[in-house]
Amino acid sequence: MSRDLSDLYRSLAEDADRGQLALPEVLRRRADRRARVRAAGTALAVMVLVGGVVTGARLTRTANPAPAPAPAATPTPTPTVAVPTPTPSATPPAPPSASSVPGAGPSGLPTGAARTPTSIPDRAFFTLAKANRTGQETVIRDSTTLPKLCDARYPSDGAVVQSRSRNLAYRLAGTPEGSVPDGSYAQTITIYRAGRADDFLRELRQAVRDCPEQQGQSNGNPAASRQRLLPDGGYGDESVLFEMRVAARDVNGDPTGDDEVRLVRAVRVGDVVTVLWEQGWENTSSKRSQVDADSRRAVAAVQDWLR
Repeated sequence: MSRDLSDLYRSLAEDADRGQLALPEVLRRRADRRARVRAAGTALAVMVLVGGVVTGARLTRTANPAPAPAPAATPTPTPTVAVPTPTPSATPPAPPSASSVPGAGPSGLPTGAARTPTSIPDRAFFTLAKANRTGQETVIRDSTTLPKLCDARYPSDGAVVQSRSRNLAYRLAGTPEGSVPDGSYAQTITIYRAGRADDFLRELRQAVRDCPEQQGQSNGNPAASRQRLLPDGGYGDESVLFEMRVAARDVNGDPTGDDEVRLVRAVRVGDVVTVLWEQGWENTSSKRSQVDADSRRAVAAVQDWLR
């Protein structure tokens, strides 16, 4: 036996004497534990490897995204009508005007039987503007003063409750005081039973149409009088305006070449009708602007009375 081999056996013997060798059961447990550790390490390594592969694949897809599928056909939208939602107004609604109140006519006064008056006071007649007054007294009487229109008859007369009239002279603005009047009016106010006043205005229109010409007078001389309706509006609930025209003559009865014109306006306010007939003064003619101004004053006086 060689010297090296002998040294090895001697070292082994010395080690055996210094400590006991492990029992077989201990050795098996140690071997099993090492095997489990190796197996766990192998499994962990496999998991790490697989995770790396998956992560790499995700990164690859992110960097190189697949082409998006072609979009499907977009359906044609059905048009819809948006219904606006009302928003509250910060401004409160305006109160209704007088003419919008139920039962009120364009004049703003209530109509119907409950508001039909039974008598006409003096204050229902209008007062001339200060510049048009002549200082002459007027007399109000229980009568009706209307121009004659051929053989016209008014069935609405059967619905009259009361009628009063007066004559009133006036002067134009600028005419010196004390001068002869420039014209005069015959004003009539009539109350009709509820709902019948408009019958009179309809009958009056027809009477003018049916009497385009009749016998009249000019400066005391016979002359043909021609009648025609004129456009009108803006007075009371409704109105009728017409003219009566004759050839003017001087004091000797000779034609002057001009016409004398008389204007007549009838205005309804509820169940009341006022008629303003301009009759002139010593063959003067009606001046439309003055008749319009006094018609407004006449309507205002009736409205004030009925309120």
